[in-house]
This record gives sequence, C-alpha cells and structure tokens, in this order.
Amino acid sequence: MAFSSFAQQKKDLPVFNLTKEVAEAHLRFLASDELMGRRTGEMGNRVAARYLAEQFRKYGATPVPGQSTFYQTVPLERIGASGKGELVVNNEPLRNNEDWMLIAGDAASLSAPVVYAGYGLEDTAKGWEDYKGVDVKGKIVLVQSGSPDNQTPAEIIASSNRKRQIAGEKGAVALIELFTVPIPWNIVTRNFTRDQISLAQGNEGATRTSLPHVWVNGKEARLTRLLRAANTTAQLSTEGRKSERIVSHNVAAYIQGSDPKLRDEYIILSAHYDHVGVGKQGGQPYTAEDSIFNGARDNAFGCVALLSSAEALAKNPPKRSVLILAVTGEELGLLGSRYYASNSLLALNKCIFNLNSDGAGYNDTSIVSVIGLDRTGAKAEIEAAAKVFGLDVVADPSPEQGLFDRSDNVNFAIKGIPSPTFTPGFRKFDQDIMKNYHQVSDNPETVDFGYLLKFSQAYTYAARLIADRTTAPQWTAGDKYEEAAKKLYVK
Repeated sequence: MAFSSFAQQKKDLPVFNLTKEVAEAHLRFLASDELMGRRTGEMGNRVAARYLAEQFRKYGATPVPGQSTFYQTVPLERIGASGKGELVVNNEPLRNNEDWMLIAGDAASLSAPVVYAGYGLEDTAKGWEDYKGVDVKGKIVLVQSGSPDNQTPAEIIASSNRKRQIAGEKGAVALIELFTVPIPWNIVTRNFTRDQISLAQGNEGATRTSLPHVWVNGKEARLTRLLRAANTTAQLSTEGRKSERIVSHNVAAYIQGSDPKLRDEYIILSAHYDHVGVGKQGGQPYTAEDSIFNGARDNAFGCVALLSSAEALAKNPPKRSVLILAVTGEELGLLGSRYYASNSLLALNKCIFNLNSDGAGYNDTSIVSVIGLDRTGAKAEIEAAAKVFGLDVVADPSPEQGLFDRSDNVNFAIKGIPSPTFTPGFRKFDQDIMKNYHQVSDNPETVDFGYLLKFSQAYTYAARLIADRTTAPQWTAGDKYEEAAKKLYVK
C-alpha cells in the first residue's frame, strides 16, 4: 500500500525528469580517451574525481558535514614491477613468477631457516597469537594467506600487507606466504607481477617495512609440502621492487534528509570511478590504434547512476540523508572503499544501507541484476523501483563467481551494513559479458544510452524508497555478515 500511494505522486519527483542526453554526456566524458583509462594515482583518475566533485556541487549536494571539500585523501604505496630472482627451498629451485613471485621488498640475497607462524597475525581481541612462542629473528617466516575469519580475495590481499609489517617488527629477514586466494594462480601472477598500488601502511614518513615478501602458490600441494617440511631452509635472491608514496581520492557528497527524526541516519550510494589505464597496465590485448581501457561499463556506467542520484535527490531529498561516495582503487583491490570503511567521514552505525553500483557489462536491457538482493532486506523497494521504469530484477546471477565479495559493497558488508550491488543486466557471467570486460573495446559508442538512463533512474528511485523506509533493512537471518551487523548496530 505504501508503494501504491507513493506511485500516485511519483511523477512529480525529479527522477522522472532525468534525461538520456545528460546521462550520455556524463558517460562520454568519464570514459573518454582523454582520461586515459582513469588509472588510480594518475592524471586521468584525478580529472575524473574533479569532474564528479564539480557535478555534485552543481546539483546541490555539499561536502560531508565537518569537511571543507568533496575529497577524502586515500594514502597509497606504488610498488614497481617484479624483476629477476631466485628461490631455492631445501636445494630445490622454484620457478620465478610461476611457482612464486616477489610481492614487495628491497633487493636482497639471503639464506635462512624457515619458521612457520600460522596466519602471521596478532590481534589480542580476537585471540590471534600466531607468534606466541615462535622466534623468527634472523629467519624466514612462512605463513598462510588470509585470516581465521575471512577468506575473501580483497581481505586476503589486505591482510597480506599487515603480515609483512608484523614480520618485519618481529625481526624476520623475509616472509613467504602460501597464497590461496580463490582466483586462478596464472591470473594472480599476471596481475601482481606488474606495477602494484596498495594502501600505504603507517603514516607519511614512517619507516617502510623493506623485508622481501614472497607469495608462493599455496594451492599447489607439492610446494606446500616442501615449505612445511621439518628443518626447511631457503635461499632467496631478488632485485627488489621499488616503492613510493602516492595519493588518490574518494569523492564524497552529502544530501541532508528531509525528516527531522530520520535525517541523522543515512544511506550510502557507492560506485568506483577508477579503471585499469593504458597499454600494458590493462593486462589485456591492445593495439597501437587503441590502447586505452576506457571502462565505459566498468564503471563509468555506475558513476552515471551516482550523478543521476545527486541530480534528483538533491532537488527533493528523501527522509534519511544520503552519502554519495565515488571510490578510487577498486580495480587494485577495493582500496578506496576499504579505506573509507576504516576511516569513515560519518558514523557507520548511522548508515542503514549501502546501494553499490558496479558491473562487468550487460547483455539484457530488460533487467537489472542485483548481487545480494535476497540477503540484504530491501528486495521490495528495489523491485518496485525497477518496475516503475519497465525493468525486471534478477537476483544473484552466476553465484559461482562469488560476485558479492568482489566489489566495493563487501567492505561495508564486513562492517555489518546491508550492501547489495546494483548491476547492469546479465543472467550469466559468460563470454558475451567478457567480450568488453577490461577490454579496450569498452568504449562509450557501444553503450545503449536509453538503457543507461532507465538503469540510473531505477537506481535513484530505489535509493529514495530505501531511505524513506520506516525501519532499516536487515540481513537475512543466518547471513555470514549478520553477526557484524549485531555488533555495529548495538542499541
């Protein structure tokens, strides 16, 4: 009945006045050659951030209360490509960039005993004491990837940096990590032997942990047995990987809610604005004629949804407030959203929902695909909003891909916030989708701009319906993130 009564007045809402021409102009700029693939840390990425900030300003959104700008600085570390090296374990040579790779560290030539230290983590609150009773000074530490309570790809990579820092503090001379991220090892080596960017550890000017950090293919049983054998010794020689501090920015815009009682609560609308860059940076084939990975679908498409929401919701705010968050570094491991979730500009326990927008592509313009629809408590609102614009909703296509844990929504879900991803329409993550995913062919000219408008309108209207709810959405009982929600939303 609430939807029915609302429908009678909905035509007066600004979302119905959004136009294809404006949506197209946004996408054509964000995915233009001049932005050079929007790679995090480079000029095209900074230009995209400026464009988003100025559009938010034009539409009437403001910086977050207490902030003077639309930017949140995200401190990063850029690590150069992996070079030559040798790793010999118990007199058996391992193949560089095939069995193992150097993920970080300075040049070194060393030989030392290998000591196993579990996950290589310490956290008193969680009872993690992997170094208790283990002397690693002057030795090579061997650890498992991930942590006891999280094995998502982004969290495995995030914890990897912390393991290196702890091992260095304990006096180890090198760190070997049995890397078991649920991504094919050849893709891991292809992507992580190139220049890398990660969240910076410690404050600017802090001493950087320089010990060599090696990933070994932990899904290869032979290598695991070799390293876990008793009285193991290893010799490591490496050219090292150069490191420098850089910065990027999340772009955060605020719309105050219209209801005096509910405006202290808010929803987050998020999408990443970075892509993979130019030429070899993209990791896929390119030619002299076209070497720019424009990222029209991934994720200028989602950014247009954010801009559409800013335009419509600022003119007529919903009851709760709205934080519009364009994040950087998604393609490098969900860096911007991870940084924001740990350094939020507004209290996370006042955030009732995150509606993320991201996608690899689409091949069905009659639907939107929502990753996590049945888990996050706002199915009715999302389906009602899509229906108004002639779109059906497909929940969780291709569950085997683990898509819920592969976009920025997962960093908010880990904190306990219900966080689905609103994705352009597809039913299978197949070759039809992959033909443009992270390819130089993902250009504005190939986008259906009529569908882009409907998608953005449905996203914006769903955000309004969720922000206007009497009660906050809840995780489905038993969901793996429900416990985090109970801790976040303590009464």
